[in-house]
Amino acid sequence: MTLGLGFDSQFTESWLRQSLDLGLVIALTFLVLLAVRDRRTLWMVRGLIVLMVAAAIGERCQLRLLSFVLDKLVVGAALAMSVVFQSEFRRFLEQLGRGNLLPSISSTRRVSDLADRSTDQIVDAVKELSQQRIGALMILETSEMMDERDFAVPGVKLDAKLSKELIQTIFQNTTLLHDGAVFIRGDRVVSAGVILPLSDRAASRQLGTRHRAAMGITERTNNCLCIVVSEETGSISLAEAGILDRPLTSSKLKELLELRFAPPGERESATPSLRSLRRKVSVRSTKLFRRLFQLPENK
Repeated sequence: MTLGLGFDSQFTESWLRQSLDLGLVIALTFLVLLAVRDRRTLWMVRGLIVLMVAAAIGERCQLRLLSFVLDKLVVGAALAMSVVFQSEFRRFLEQLGRGNLLPSISSTRRVSDLADRSTDQIVDAVKELSQQRIGALMILETSEMMDERDFAVPGVKLDAKLSKELIQTIFQNTTLLHDGAVFIRGDRVVSAGVILPLSDRAASRQLGTRHRAAMGITERTNNCLCIVVSEETGSISLAEAGILDRPLTSSKLKELLELRFAPPGERESATPSLRSLRRKVSVRSTKLFRRLFQLPENK
């Protein structure tokens, strides 16, 4: 009888340890997916998970040669991902170091106050620049204050009131600051002539330096959006988290900015209820799981 109880205790302890191990792996994978949010990376993460599961099954079934080969493939795949998607993993490590692993869920962060008037000024300026085919690049701070060390060159300090005329003047080809980006915080133009780091990601040949710069800074930090006006075609693009949304109309750009910069009265409370937070986590987890394993969406 004592032997039976000892066996049950060992079995329970082993089962709990394995469950904890699996739960921690799932939690870590979920946090990585939240930080990355890139379709190409999701495909590679799915392949890595398949290899890890196959290696675990091979080890459990005592298939030593298969388990050995799969272990090496897992290590090689992880190394390849760290090289190919170094910018995404750098962003994940930065968020891990800051203790800000759930930026998309948490509602406690400070949101930059971009009033309706400021949004209208930006959209009107972008519309006219697009019609005149004048190239432009604007950085809009969205949440916590950006560290200007993320810029390759901080540019020239302005600290001027945001206006359509000011933006259009800066990007005229005859001005000294037209080649760089304009950094906007709330209703202030902080600086102009900002030089941004370029994205290391392979991109279409149709994308110029401004588009690669917009992708580069939004890959490096998730505290900003970038608006790009193409000098060649006049097309409008919006970059966030290293992803370009293009081409956009001025009305669509205004809609996206209004959604991103909600007025204070329409924002959620700074201290959301536990039920609201749990619902957000559940919805986002379900979406990520379906995207990862290509499951059909519920209708």
